[in-house]
This record gives sequence, C-alpha cells and structure tokens, in this order.
Amino acid sequence: MHKYLHIPLWPFAQLYGGIMRLRNLAYDKGVRPSRRFGLPVIAVGNLTVGGTGKTPHVEYLLRLLHQYKVATLSRGYKRKSKGFILADDTVTASILGDEPFQYHLDFKGVAVAVCEDRVKGVEQLQQQVPELQVVVLDDAMQHRPVAPSLNLLITDFNRPFYRDHVLPAGRLREPRTGAKRADAVIVSKCPAELGQREREEIAQQVTQYTTAGTPVFFSTFTYGAPVAVGSGAKPGQKVLLLTGIANAEPLKKYLSGQGYTLLRHIAYPDHHPYTSKDLQDLEELLQQEDYRGAAVLTTRKDAVKLTDDGLEAITRQLPIFFVPIEVQFLADGDMFDKLVLGHVKQLLPA
Repeated sequence: MHKYLHIPLWPFAQLYGGIMRLRNLAYDKGVRPSRRFGLPVIAVGNLTVGGTGKTPHVEYLLRLLHQYKVATLSRGYKRKSKGFILADDTVTASILGDEPFQYHLDFKGVAVAVCEDRVKGVEQLQQQVPELQVVVLDDAMQHRPVAPSLNLLITDFNRPFYRDHVLPAGRLREPRTGAKRADAVIVSKCPAELGQREREEIAQQVTQYTTAGTPVFFSTFTYGAPVAVGSGAKPGQKVLLLTGIANAEPLKKYLSGQGYTLLRHIAYPDHHPYTSKDLQDLEELLQQEDYRGAAVLTTRKDAVKLTDDGLEAITRQLPIFFVPIEVQFLADGDMFDKLVLGHVKQLLPA
C-alpha cells in the first residue's frame, strides 16, 4: 500500500514542480542571469533530496585532479557561520559544515571554501587562491546563478530519479527534465556485480530525460579497513554502527558481508551535530553487559564531527573507528576520467 501514499500529495507536487519549471525556464532563456567563469567549474549534484553519494564522488574528482590547483566550494549545510569562509588551520566542522571540513582534513592541497552565494564564492576563490585552475562545486545542480562548465548528475541505483516524484509526493527537488542540464550522469551505489545488460537497461531509462549523447556511468562504493579515531588498535567482530547520514544501508550490507555482528545501529538524522550527551550515552551503552567489548564503527563524515568542538577528549576514550569509502566505476572508468581531464585541459590556457 505504501507505493500509493504519494497520490494524496500529487496536487502539491504539481504546484511545486510547476514553480521549479518556471524557475528553470527563466534561467534557460536568460531572464534570470547565470554566470560563467573563465576557468573549469565542475558541478556535482543530484535531482533528489540527499543520499546519492555526492561526497565520495567529489573526493574522486579531487584525487583525479591532483595535478591542478583545485578548490572546492560548498554551501556548508548546517554550519554555524555565514558568508564566505576559506578553510585554514583554525576552522572546525561547525564553522565549515561536516563535508567541507572532511575535504579540508583529507585533501591538504585543495582550497576548501563555503558560501551560500556560489557566484560570490567563486569570485572570492579567484581573488584569494593564487593560480587557481579548477573549482569543484558540491551539491550545485539547483544553484542556477552559476553556470558550470561541466555538470555531473548523480542518481542512486536504489532510487533513480526516473522512478521518483517531485516533492512532497517524492524526493525530487525539481522535475525529471532537470536531467537535461547534465553533461554526464553517474548511477551511484550500484551492486558490484551489476551486469552489462542491466546497465544498458538503466542507461536507456536515464537517457529519456537527458540530451542526446549524454554518457551514463555506473559506480559503486569500496570500503577500506577501519581507522581508529578513539581507543583500540582494531575492532573485533561485535560492533555498533553510529551514523548521521542519509542512507546507511550500503554500509550495513558491507559490514554484514565482512562477518561483523551488528549489535545495534544508532542512526541519527543526516548532518547530525553530535554533542557530549550523545557520546556519554554511547559510553553508558558500551558498559552494558550486552555491548561490553564491542567496537563502534562510523563513517568518515561522522568521525570529523566526533573529533570536533570539544568532543575529541571523550571520543579518544571510546573504541570508535571510521570505515573509509571510495568510489569505483564498474565499467568505463577510464572514459569518465578522460571526459573530466579533457574538459579541464580544453578550458585551461596552454
């Protein structure tokens, strides 16, 4: 029955979808200005609300573009600050937002900035970052005031945009026709064993909404050995999972496949701001008989917050580990790399 729950919300979805169509039309026709910049600006985004795996794909791009002077610009969702901020040694996750702070920690050669106004943000980066060559915009599909030079659309294999509905009947931020702005589509979170025939069927569905010739790529997540952010050398088989992300199911499936016994999943909402009370509750839970000796596994995104804002002293006393995650393309990964690198090379002065 749940598949019919969107029906009562359909009139509201039609209204919202109509507003978004008019907004997009205004930008497409030049009624509302959309700024282009004189350097490669690569936008990574989606049509849905959260959970498609943008962050690992941004990280993939940052590794791919390591030979260039790169900056990444985000809105800084749920940060406790406003305006343009360029990360330095004094920033915290609460100032930048959890994902930008993660980029700042893990990519030392990358300039990391946040700004609600992406046009102003790119302008400030050009002024403050010497010899800047490439800007990667995080979660910018709907930020139409900036016209990216390359637009990468990510859609979740488990809930592709072509099967979804506009808010509030579904999770789409705009109608499916927004996919026409994509220069390439990445179907994320695919099963590693996804075959060529299935990929072709999905690509056929996707390309109904894109412009002719738009390539479709397929990616999956690979996980690394847990990394300690608290006490202990490595986790045992009994674990608790602690997350504040949109969709933890792929990670849970991976941990199960690795033979871990998942005693409990403590699931907070996406971008949850951890507090000392959260960690104290966790500490008390680990002292209970059923959880004694268990380790706590979390994501890199959560780990940067658990060691921020005065929480590090508590975290270091607990057996907490994060599970590294990276993007891997199922096929044609070299073609994707060539697409991005060729685009950047074409726009940069010789």
